[in-house]
Amino acid sequence: MSEAAPIAEHWATGDIYALIISALEASSKSLDSLTVEDLAPIDHFHARGFPATVELGDRLPVEPGDHILDIGCGLGGPARYFAQRFDCRVSGIDLTEPFIEAGKKLTALLGLSDRVSIEQGDGHQLPFGDGVFDGAYSQHVTMNVADRPLFFAEAWRVLKPGGFFALTEHGLGPVGAPHHPVPWSEDGSGEWLVTPTQTAELLAAAGFVDIEVEGTGTKYLEAYRRVIALAERGELPAFGVHMLMGDTAPQKVRNAARNIEEARTHPVQVLCQKSHL
Repeated sequence: MSEAAPIAEHWATGDIYALIISALEASSKSLDSLTVEDLAPIDHFHARGFPATVELGDRLPVEPGDHILDIGCGLGGPARYFAQRFDCRVSGIDLTEPFIEAGKKLTALLGLSDRVSIEQGDGHQLPFGDGVFDGAYSQHVTMNVADRPLFFAEAWRVLKPGGFFALTEHGLGPVGAPHHPVPWSEDGSGEWLVTPTQTAELLAAAGFVDIEVEGTGTKYLEAYRRVIALAERGELPAFGVHMLMGDTAPQKVRNAARNIEEARTHPVQVLCQKSHL
């Protein structure tokens, strides 16, 4: 079995689309008038969810008509949001087949199939030609990336000169290995963390320039603490990403917060670009 297979299985199995539709119907959401915002609580399956996507979008130099790439697109929530927000095209790839199957159906349900395409694929070997995209991003994917030099080299390859690359991740903190389970790994298997400094160095080695690294630990810790407080009061919303995290969701969130508090992880947002030369 390849390294990719257990990682894909970690994130999702079964009919995710049916789960989401059932939850929407239970919440009395009309499928005929569904919006990107209606799906936001569940289809931004990464730390801090929709607010983190919005903040990332605030930093992205996307113009109407651009074609950008989402590496590790999950259910496609960010791709659909950016396509609508920037009037651009977005191609997304992800290892996890149930996410791809659900993402395609959700994209069609929202009438965005002309601007958003989602396919199964691996960031280590992108199924695109050289210099295709105006920009690319990857949200909380690299914690599961075994070969970062190759992953970053592939992102660089498919970008046009001057194209941007952005990523968000939980970097490795100075204290040591994180506590598990966490959202991206049950027991440390399939996990490859590096420090933010190492991430910047690897991006530079791949050919990226103007690398900006912003620490986001405080924001993520606050968000985790809010979720923990809601869970302890039994007030978690019926519709949210915890539906996709399984029975260990509360423990994963507590450990994610604890790891930041103990400096075992160091969340960051990174923006860089491919040189014009």
